[in-house]
Amino acid sequence: MADTPRPMVTATPAALDLIEEIKVRHGADLLFHQSGGCCDGSAPMCFAASDYITGPQDVLMGEIGGVPFYMNRDQYERWKHTTLTIDAIHGVGGMFSLDNGTGRRFLTRSEVCL
Repeated sequence: MADTPRPMVTATPAALDLIEEIKVRHGADLLFHQSGGCCDGSAPMCFAASDYITGPQDVLMGEIGGVPFYMNRDQYERWKHTTLTIDAIHGVGGMFSLDNGTGRRFLTRSEVCL
């Protein structure tokens, strides 16, 4: 039996609930991009898919709640041995992220997998 590859990104129930709330407010055509540290630290940012253009510099890590999750290729090279778990906690979301204004924000937790 072949080993099942580990998921590169997963989400907690709290994050999945927040994703569903955002879908109701903004529509289902969303995407996540893991911020690389500028402006909003290293927060996962949620956008309407039409508001963020991905390109060859972005790596699709997987999907959470039916929403694609991307990371910049350079950042991916540093994080490729980690599993990311996206959580939702009380707080203020990133300035441009759709979680802003909900009273909750997305948070990336990481676990190194060697």
